[in-house]
Amino acid sequence: MLQRYQMSTNPAIFDRSLLRRRQARARAQGPETFLLDRVAADLAERLAAVVRRFNRAVDLGTPTDAVHRRLAASGQIETLVAATPDLASFNSSRLQVAADAEALPFADASLDLVVSALALQFVNDLPGTLIQIRRALKPDGLFLSALIGGDTLTELREAFAEAETEVDGGVSPRVAPFADVRGLGALLQRAGFALPVIDADRLTVRYDTPFALMHDLRRMGATNVLSERRRTPLRRAVLVRMAEIYAQRFADADGRLRATFEIVWLSGWAPHESQQKPLKPGSAARRLADALGAREISTGEKPDA
Repeated sequence: MLQRYQMSTNPAIFDRSLLRRRQARARAQGPETFLLDRVAADLAERLAAVVRRFNRAVDLGTPTDAVHRRLAASGQIETLVAATPDLASFNSSRLQVAADAEALPFADASLDLVVSALALQFVNDLPGTLIQIRRALKPDGLFLSALIGGDTLTELREAFAEAETEVDGGVSPRVAPFADVRGLGALLQRAGFALPVIDADRLTVRYDTPFALMHDLRRMGATNVLSERRRTPLRRAVLVRMAEIYAQRFADADGRLRATFEIVWLSGWAPHESQQKPLKPGSAARRLADALGAREISTGEKPDA
């Protein structure tokens, strides 16, 4: 079942070792799990709509056991393995294998299902990871994943950018450049998935202050892990100005502040001959003009005035 892939040599956008340390710290201090719990529930509901039982499945990189608990209770999966780089961080009876999402250890055509919740947005080589997942799936195996989308925390990003421009005369990267829906759809097709489906949900969470939002992000282990992040401490003047801008632009009538989380859902199947395929050009049994009750105009013919 296990096989080792070579790590990508693409430039590192994210400091993944720092990400693991911050996730471990969040778990030790008491994590904030509302977002991941919601996604896990939605993932289980989406999978339940697939009328199939899966023999061997992998939960890839999900930061907690939220997905594992949901799917284990569903009775839809025979064997569910959690693939995580830090086995010691979980106090769980679930089956686990040490694995990094950028270098999967699974043999080709060895899995019936791969799921992942709020983990793959921090992969440096997402195209490479998707290709590895597709190869690890058996023919007609399913991939289902939720990622943080590009419209997440637009309010915080805008407030920080303007505050730093005013106070420091420049902007440093603070919120990750998450992918958009169109780009992720193209990546699924590029990776060779059949019947790819992409959709997005938006969740608006309200806070008393932007600092309460930032506190939740720390408890999610989701603070800035960009490789090009500024190493010097954030100036108090920037924080104060950011909070003012946030309150001016993104407050509701009751004074509470909006924070947007976009969840992008990806699903695709490893190709199999039984799957539906688009019809070949010219294979239609009935002309479109006949179906619409219209007269067909050939190329070069002018329509009646």
